[in-house]
Amino acid sequence: MVPNKVFFTKGVGVHKERLASFELALRAAGVAHCNLVLVSSIYPPGCKIISKEEGLKLLRPGEIVFAVYDRESNNEPNRLVAASVGLAIPSDSSMHGYLSEHHSFGETDERAGEYAEDLAASMLATTLGIEFNPELDWDEREDLFKMSGKIVRTSNITQSAVGNKDGLWTTVFAAAVFINEDNLSVESGKSQGDAASGNEDANRDETSRPVPEAREPAARQPEEPTKHHPAGSDEKAAHPAPAGQGHHLNATRDQQEVTKAVLRAAQPRGEPSPRGKDASTTAEDVVLKAGRLRFPKPL
Repeated sequence: MVPNKVFFTKGVGVHKERLASFELALRAAGVAHCNLVLVSSIYPPGCKIISKEEGLKLLRPGEIVFAVYDRESNNEPNRLVAASVGLAIPSDSSMHGYLSEHHSFGETDERAGEYAEDLAASMLATTLGIEFNPELDWDEREDLFKMSGKIVRTSNITQSAVGNKDGLWTTVFAAAVFINEDNLSVESGKSQGDAASGNEDANRDETSRPVPEAREPAARQPEEPTKHHPAGSDEKAAHPAPAGQGHHLNATRDQQEVTKAVLRAAQPRGEPSPRGKDASTTAEDVVLKAGRLRFPKPL
C-alpha cells in the first residue's frame, strides 16, 4: 500500500485530564473519529498534497489512518509548548521525500517550524548527495538546497499554545495524514459487489423454490343416464334398434295396419268371429298371409 494523497492538519486542546486534552486537540484537527497509526518519515513518490477540507471528506469513522504526527502536553500555567511536522520534496517525482516530527517548549511557531523543516530538508539532502555544512543557519542551507535543483519544496505545519493559567492540561498536535484512494476504490467495489451478490442470492433463492405444478382437473367421466323401464315392458324396447332396422320395422308395421284394414273391410258384417281359435293365432295368420295378399286392380 502506497499512499497517493496527503493533507496537513493541527489542533490544540485544554482539559483537566491529559488524555482528554489530547482528544480535544484531535477534534480540533478533525481526525478524532479515526484510529491514527504513527509511521516513520518517508514521503511517498508522487504523493499529492490536498487541502484539509478535501482530505477529511475521504476519511470514515473508525478507519485506521497512517500519519506522521507529533504532540506535546503541558499543565504549567503560561508555558509555551509547540508541535511541528516538516516536509521536504525532491524535484524528481519518482523519488521519495522526507517528513520530520518536532516538539518543544518555549519555542514560537516560527522557530519550531523552521527546525522541523530543517530536519526534513537535511535528511533529503543527504539522500540526494547534496553537500552542506550542518553548522550553517537554516536560511543559508535552505538557499543551498534550492540552488542545487534537487529539492523543489520545503514547508512545515506547526501548532503552539500557552499553558492554561489555571493549570489545566494543554496539548498541541500537528500531523501529515496519508490517504490511499486505491483502498477506497477497492472497498467501494466490494460493497457494491456484496450488495449485488446479496440481490443475486435473493433472486436465486426465489427462483430455486419449487414451483407447484398446475394440476388439470380430472376429466369427469360422462355419467350414463339412468334407465327407467316401465314394469312389464320388453327389454328390447329399452334398447334402440340398430341403424337401418328402424325403417324396416316401420314398413312392416304399416303393412300390418293395411292388412288389418282390408280384412275388416272384406269380412261380412254380423259374422261372428271364428270360435275356438285364439286371438293371438288369428293375428299370426293374418301377418303370415299379409305377404301373399294381392290388391285388386282398380277399375
